Amino acid sequence: MKRYSFLELAKNAFSAHHNWGRQWRAPEPKAEYDVIIVGAGGHGLGTAYYLAKEHGIRNIAVIEKGWLGGGNTGRNTTIIRSNYLWEESAALYNHAVKLWDGLSQDLNYNVMYSARGVMMLAHTVHDIQVFKRHVHANRLAGVQNEWLTPEEAKEYCPPLNISKNIRYPVVGAALQRVGGTARHDAVAWGYARAADELGVDIIQNCAVTGIRRAADGSVEGVDTAKGFIKAKKVGVVAAGHTSVLMDMAGIRVPLESNPLQALVSEPVKPAFPCVVMSNTIHAYISQSDKGELVIGAGTDQFVSYSQTGGIQIPIHTIDAICELFPMFRRMRMLRNWGGTVDVTPDRSPIIAKTPVPGLFVNCGWGTGGFKATPGSANVFAHTIAKDEPHPIAAPFSLERFRTGRLIDEAAAAAVAH
Repeated sequence: MKRYSFLELAKNAFSAHHNWGRQWRAPEPKAEYDVIIVGAGGHGLGTAYYLAKEHGIRNIAVIEKGWLGGGNTGRNTTIIRSNYLWEESAALYNHAVKLWDGLSQDLNYNVMYSARGVMMLAHTVHDIQVFKRHVHANRLAGVQNEWLTPEEAKEYCPPLNISKNIRYPVVGAALQRVGGTARHDAVAWGYARAADELGVDIIQNCAVTGIRRAADGSVEGVDTAKGFIKAKKVGVVAAGHTSVLMDMAGIRVPLESNPLQALVSEPVKPAFPCVVMSNTIHAYISQSDKGELVIGAGTDQFVSYSQTGGIQIPIHTIDAICELFPMFRRMRMLRNWGGTVDVTPDRSPIIAKTPVPGLFVNCGWGTGGFKATPGSANVFAHTIAKDEPHPIAAPFSLERFRTGRLIDEAAAAAVAH
């Protein structure tokens, strides 16, 4: 496979984005498709791309009620990591990290993946025990992770305050050097362009209003704002609204939807070298390629489909960031927002066939959706194409909620548990 320089990728991405954006026109839906994907975010577009590229299925439609990448793909803090405790989850996210590493070359579109490292701070004895357990479990599973002293943490991230006089002193940190960030809208556009070139129809502003079932109970197609579209298989990948869509097919899924808070600062010159997360203080921060400080908070503790959220959580998060990184105290915040996330009882995703033949679902990622994007899309495409779960996706079936075989991730959202 040809390796492109960063400059070549940047030129290709700029040219391809603007030329494709001018020339591409949303197609009118056909009467019938082999596969319909509901949701044109990173997971949905990626699923269509891998179905076409790896499984030879080209008669595909991706249906989106708004615009592509306008949901949670465009409302996240872009962190990528795989330092999860249990082997099932570590395998899934590590699969994603490996795909992230070559994604720009694969799509010939610069997704701005930057393996700058993700550092998770410890503030208590309990934090030390938990993170060292993660480090040891990760190493046994072949996932990169290491333990740092406070001094080593500051050496890796000079703006970090390791004074013993702050409210939550830093007593150590776990560092995954292969973790990092990517540009969220570039991921959506990269997958969209690549899928479009392989013959996939991307139909925007086309809300799904129903999922039809045939006389034998199997999926027959979807009712949309543009009429009924027949399909042999339907995959639902619509973060925040999965339970509503699945209810259309008569299926209840164990999900709750909560607003997840985040904010960004005004742009400044490069000042922050990595991603830093703090579970105890409930905050995480990185700097985007545009220069903004990207700050993530937590989920509001109420069920809602809102894309906004309350103000208390961001205020608490800003207080914590200012204590850990005093140099940012005079920064101005540009905007804050919320994205609706689906959350399962065990805080792990569902990537599975449903009881309805031909209907598949990918949901429940909570705060872990963006980092899993290529891995999730890849294994979901396999599940749809083969009508059986990919080995990496097999533990994340709906069946686990019937049997009690829950994968209690214990760190699925990092800042939330």
